[in-house]
Amino acid sequence: MSAKVAFLGLGVMGFPMAGHLKARGYDVTVYNRTPEKAAQWVARHGGRSAPTPAEAAKACEFVCLCVGNDNDLIAVATAALEGMAPGTVMVDHTTASADAARRLHALAKSKGVDFIDAPVSGGQAGAENGKLTVMCGGEDGPFARAKPVMDSYGKAVTLMGGPGAGQLTKMVNQICIAGLVQGLAEGIAFAEKAKLDPLLVLDVISKGAAQSWQMENRGKTMAERKFDFGFAVDWMRKDLAICLEEARRNGARLPVTALVDQFYADVQKAGGHRFDTSSLITRL
Repeated sequence: MSAKVAFLGLGVMGFPMAGHLKARGYDVTVYNRTPEKAAQWVARHGGRSAPTPAEAAKACEFVCLCVGNDNDLIAVATAALEGMAPGTVMVDHTTASADAARRLHALAKSKGVDFIDAPVSGGQAGAENGKLTVMCGGEDGPFARAKPVMDSYGKAVTLMGGPGAGQLTKMVNQICIAGLVQGLAEGIAFAEKAKLDPLLVLDVISKGAAQSWQMENRGKTMAERKFDFGFAVDWMRKDLAICLEEARRNGARLPVTALVDQFYADVQKAGGHRFDTSSLITRL
């Protein structure tokens, strides 16, 4: 695979995702706002770095992004588009609003560039192991061209609909996670109050209808009160704000999501900004 790919944003997700592209044989150029992080990536994986998004995107067939929020995304994507030729594909892995995705889709189209909103789920471990779920919004043709690129780090890469559909699907994902983590936190706290061994309880009920990814991957660490890893509370609150804003727009009712969002605010107030989302149990 000799296709040229730019990867913009080398955080806990983007760093390993770009590494999988290089391992697959793509010709990869990276960009990060902190140049030292880009230098670290090149030292580990090879390839090269560029000082600006436009320089990184120049002469590339695909440009992938994984940055922080709507403002970051629009700034980096707009800069990258200045270096992109017509016919190239921009793939955005940021968890952002559907509105931002639609705006960038229109802006890219005006420059002859295709755009796919493609947020991911699976966390840092999924990124490192190349086992992410990728939810995409866009058109069939560009998706088919970009899917082999996304397959480098995705175990399931699916086109969900038109522009913005990937972001809307990611919102569903975060809504479901919020309720699951709160339920798991309450269950573990209840087991502890009942003088049960929480690890034994989790081992037993994970073999029945209560089983979930959160239980399998976060139950033990919740019981042990270990939170210095994973998906940060600050990022979850950012995502839930997007969900709640979209719900106000489309009329969906999200009472549990709104409540859990406030529980996460409590965790932040107690200093848990960078704790994993499973830290909801600290409130109990």
